[in-house]
Amino acid sequence: MDVIERELTDPWEGVLVVPARGSDVGVLVLAGSSGRVERERARILAQQGMTAVSIRWFGGPGQSPGICEIPLETFTAAVDLLRLNGARRIGILGTSKGAEAALLTAVHDPRVDVVVAMSPTSRVWCNVGPGRDGAQHPYRSSWTWREQAVPFVPLDDSWTPAETDGGPVAIRGWYELSERTFADLLPPAEIPVDKARADLLVVAGGDDAMWPSLPFAEQLAQRRRSVGATVRLITRHDAGHRPRLPGESPAAASPHFQYGGTPEADALLGAAAWPHVLDAFRSRG
Repeated sequence: MDVIERELTDPWEGVLVVPARGSDVGVLVLAGSSGRVERERARILAQQGMTAVSIRWFGGPGQSPGICEIPLETFTAAVDLLRLNGARRIGILGTSKGAEAALLTAVHDPRVDVVVAMSPTSRVWCNVGPGRDGAQHPYRSSWTWREQAVPFVPLDDSWTPAETDGGPVAIRGWYELSERTFADLLPPAEIPVDKARADLLVVAGGDDAMWPSLPFAEQLAQRRRSVGATVRLITRHDAGHRPRLPGESPAAASPHFQYGGTPEADALLGAAAWPHVLDAFRSRG
């Protein structure tokens, strides 16, 4: 399908990709802590007949250099953009910290019809990197809503990685330790997906080495089921943190982090999720 691609520069860097014949389905695509604009993923969705926008939501001009106290209004403004471009059904596809943002946006913005959360968390975590003031500590929330910090879980800095050879590290254990250390802070930090109007599709790999996204995904699903709300859970035990959708390039290796899984398993998880992703975005309930 022919698509029209337009660069965005104000109020954020990004890309808007629209099917040549238009669409009444709009999808906001959010990367995780890479901070990148997900151009390839936006194009793939547009080729399937959906208007797609992906934005840089931190690390750009005038933005916080890290994921620290990011206004959730950043994402509701992107929903505004999709609506201005003809979208009447609104979806958000987020990965990792982008999934955290997507879930919270759906909780606060009833215009969101569906969220696809890939390698998600079930609770709000502290900042990743510095805020506008350049400080990383003390820990602060990753997000704000109406200028108020969203309750969060900090990280326990007593954690040390098992790997000591200077190579990429798996930091899943850091999050698991922090859950135990700050158990009293977990309840207020839980993302209340049971209160969101949006449908929810969750995709997670059991071999995620960044954080325990499969247990998180199961918690999200249980939270939805507890109130009879819609949820679909797509998992694969040997996949890692970066599922790849059909048509996407393989994820590049990182010199800093282990992501778990294998290219083959990550692609298989993405392939298993893909028809459900398309159905979720296109469905009219």
